[in-house]
Amino acid sequence: MLEILTYQFMQWALLAAIVTGVLCSCIGVFVTLRGLTFMGGGIVHAAFAGAAFAIMLSVNYGIRTDPLLFALIFALVSALIIGHLSERGGMRLDVAIGVMFALTMAFAILFIGMMDQYTSDIYGILFGDILSVGRDRTITMIILGTIILMLLLLFFKEFEFIIFDQEMAEASGIPARPLFYLLLTLIAITIAVSLRSVGALLVLALIVTPAAAGGQLTHDIRKMIALSIIFGVTSSIGGLFASWYLDLPSGSMIVIIVSLIFFVSFIISPKQRRLRTLGGT
Repeated sequence: MLEILTYQFMQWALLAAIVTGVLCSCIGVFVTLRGLTFMGGGIVHAAFAGAAFAIMLSVNYGIRTDPLLFALIFALVSALIIGHLSERGGMRLDVAIGVMFALTMAFAILFIGMMDQYTSDIYGILFGDILSVGRDRTITMIILGTIILMLLLLFFKEFEFIIFDQEMAEASGIPARPLFYLLLTLIAITIAVSLRSVGALLVLALIVTPAAAGGQLTHDIRKMIALSIIFGVTSSIGGLFASWYLDLPSGSMIVIIVSLIFFVSFIISPKQRRLRTLGGT
């Protein structure tokens, strides 16, 4: 089994799987606890639109650009616009997300429709292709991932406060709004750097599902993060090896494995046992 790690591209793919698993799992805890799952979906579509725009420029006009860069730009702009519409525009968060969700998806379809020919890059961005991540993208993921984790650690107590009660955090003197925008930025970066590994259709599942599985087993946010990382990394590595040996899409295998982990966690969850006990009395 381990002989495949003698291939250099598999070594980079394994590193990318670990980074993706850790990043998505960590940020996913804050996404699920803050109720930003729909927000994540909107940012995913924006990131995909950015990647599609970069690929269209390359195919149609020979302008060589990195899809990750444009995915990151579109994701960040979308996250900040949603935050602004919600915070300053007096618009409900779900309405702001819905507007950007539809707009960015329309842009993605437009850019794909404008392409003179389809390429494997679009397939890889849409469905994920962790085996093609390569050295440069993996190093970029490691750098950005390190920055994200450092910021999460640095502002952990503040993030913990605002995800449970943002108004109380503001009343306590914590700069809740800037920190909320920072959290949105970290979510956007995480989604953008994970597109190639998992794909636009499935990256949200890798963000939400490990955290949801961890939440079934504990009420403590620190333990939830630890469990989420274990589940995310395990499923990412398992999906990588499964995709290699079974010749199946890596993104789908990663999400299938983490979903199985979630259902097992749900079945053995102390919370569910307690609910069933209360329901039977």
